[in-house]
Amino acid sequence: MDQKISFARMRSGFGAATAALTVLISGCGSIGSYPPAPTVADTPDHRYKIGALDTLNVVVWRNPELSSTVSVRPDGRISTPLVEDVMAAGRNPVDLARELEKVLSKYIRDPVVTIVVSGFQGTFSEQIRIVGEAARPQAVPYRQNMTILDVMIQSGGLTDFADGNAAVLVRGAEGGKQYSVRLKDLLKRGDISANVGVKPGDIIIVPQSWF
Repeated sequence: MDQKISFARMRSGFGAATAALTVLISGCGSIGSYPPAPTVADTPDHRYKIGALDTLNVVVWRNPELSSTVSVRPDGRISTPLVEDVMAAGRNPVDLARELEKVLSKYIRDPVVTIVVSGFQGTFSEQIRIVGEAARPQAVPYRQNMTILDVMIQSGGLTDFADGNAAVLVRGAEGGKQYSVRLKDLLKRGDISANVGVKPGDIIIVPQSWF
């Protein structure tokens, strides 16, 4: 039942996000419509949260038979030896390790669990999304000190039809506040002053040029 509810919420949230993006893309105006994005977007307290499809290396000290490498399922849960259906998505690795220790303590004495994450995807709410006239629109896992240039490199830059200097950054951490970003100046003219920091959950919308 929990799995069905979780999936329904995920699907509902994705639908709402898609609708919001459609409105935003259609409503993007000129570069002067929004204030410039802040150059710095510090997130010093950010801690990585496990996401669906992440790969977890679960190490149980002195118990190699209980150690394993598992993928987080699309429903956000994992199963390891002696532990079934534990919610991993949305949690940091340390907290998840403590829960596994609690479960394993029923079977072995004083278990010590370490979790190493690889194949990073991150949670949906913290991914950076780029849509519109990017060469490869996609969701990008957030990294500490990430900038919009990093995101654009990963997405392959702009299409020939992009109005890069009319791009908009939507900041989820600030309730959806919108900022203008000068992607054409940054990518085509090499103007590093146009590079800005990004935060978890940012959305970058690149409109099509009309001329």
